[in-house]
Amino acid sequence: MSILSGVSGFIGLDIGTTAIRLVELKGSGPVKVLVRYASIPIDPKISQSEAQADQQKLSQAIKDLLAESHVVTRNVAVGIPSQKVFTTVVDIDRLPPAELAKSIRFQADSIIPTPLAESKIDWAMTGDSPVDKTKVEVLLSSVPNEFVEKRLDMLESIGLNVIAFEPDNLAISRSMLATDTSLPQMVVDMGSTSTDLVIVMNGAPKLTRSIPTGSEALIRAAMQNLNIDATQAEQFVFKFGLSKDKLEGQIHQGIIGTVDILINEIDKSLKFFTSRYQDSKIDRVIVTGGASALPEFPLYVANKFGISVEIGNAWRNVSFAADRQNELLAVSNHFGVAAGLAERQE
Repeated sequence: MSILSGVSGFIGLDIGTTAIRLVELKGSGPVKVLVRYASIPIDPKISQSEAQADQQKLSQAIKDLLAESHVVTRNVAVGIPSQKVFTTVVDIDRLPPAELAKSIRFQADSIIPTPLAESKIDWAMTGDSPVDKTKVEVLLSSVPNEFVEKRLDMLESIGLNVIAFEPDNLAISRSMLATDTSLPQMVVDMGSTSTDLVIVMNGAPKLTRSIPTGSEALIRAAMQNLNIDATQAEQFVFKFGLSKDKLEGQIHQGIIGTVDILINEIDKSLKFFTSRYQDSKIDRVIVTGGASALPEFPLYVANKFGISVEIGNAWRNVSFAADRQNELLAVSNHFGVAAGLAERQE
C-alpha cells in the first residue's frame, strides 16, 4: 500500500460519506505549498452503496470534481474509510526482515477479522515493544481485498493512477500533528457515521479505533428527545451543542447520552495507552470534523480528562498566502484526511 517511487505530483483524494474532497500540494520537506483544494457534496446513500449504479454516480462525482478543480495530474493517494480497515499494534520477536514478514503474516492470520487470503495486509515497525524488550512493536493493518479492488477498478476506469491507499485515520493524524513533536497526542475526528480516534507518539500511531458514533447519531438523539425534525435538529446541535445555558440546556440534555458513549470510548483508549506505555502521558487531544464544530465539546473533553484540547487545523503543515487564512480555517475541519493524504512523502 505504499507509494511508487518516481511518481511526480499527486493529489490526496478523500471519498467521504457526505462529500468527496481533494487537496494538491507541491514541494518537499515538512511544509508543502497549497496548490488547490476542492470538494463536491454526495448523497450518503451513494458513498456507502456497493450497487453498480451508485458506484457509477460516485465515479461521475469524482470526474466532476477533478474537472471543476482543473487538476492536471492523474496520480492519486486515496483514503480508505476507517470502518473498512482493521488496525492493531502487535509485539513480534526480533527477526531478520524476511523472517519477520513471515512471522507477521502467521500472526495476522489469528488476529485480523477477515480471512488472510481475502485481505490486503500492510505493516510498519514502530520501535521496541514497551512490554517485552526482546520483541519489536509492529503496526498491522488489513483491509478486505474486495473493497480495495472495487475502488481501484472504479478510479482506474476514470483514468486515475492510484499510487497509494491509506486508512483515513493515519492520514488525518499526519495533517493534524506538528511534524516536530514526539509527545503522545490523541486526534478525535468525528464524521457523520463514525468517529476516528488515533494516538500518535514519536510520529508513529500507537492506537487507532473507529467508533460507530458520529454526528448523525447526535442529530437522531436530538430529534427523538426533543421531538423535532432532522433539519432543525442539525441546526440546534451545531448551534448550541453542549451549552447548558442555551435553550434552557435542552440540546445538552438531548444529546449528552450519545456524547458520553463517545467519551467512554475515549476514556478506554486513554487507559489502554497508559497501561501499555506506562512512562508516557497524553500531552493533548486534537479535535476535528464534527468534534470541533460541536459547541463546548472540546471544553467537555478537557474537563473530563484534565488534558488540554485544541481545535485541529488541516493546514498546519501547509503554507499558503496570508490573505487566505480565514477562508482555509473555515473549511479546515472537513479537509484533514485529504490534506494528510497529500502530505505523504513521495
